[in-house]
Amino acid sequence: MNGSSLGADLVKGELTAVIEPAPEGGFWAICLEIPGANGQGESIAEAKEDLQSAIELILEDREADISRGLPPDAVLMPLQIG
Repeated sequence: MNGSSLGADLVKGELTAVIEPAPEGGFWAICLEIPGANGQGESIAEAKEDLQSAIELILEDREADISRGLPPDAVLMPLQIG
């Protein structure tokens, strides 16, 4: 497989976080572009940091999962959108 780490490249991009107060206190955070990514914290900054960590883990896991099934001659390349 050729190219750099997919997860590392995606994390460098800009995503949209939605952070809102949690009913029990603190804040919840989700990412519009990454289904399943969520975070929480006592402050907005903590919720954002927790969300960033969750996104990195999701992308790393997806890359590892997909990479297991790729043939050795598969080409991995950057793709810009927008």
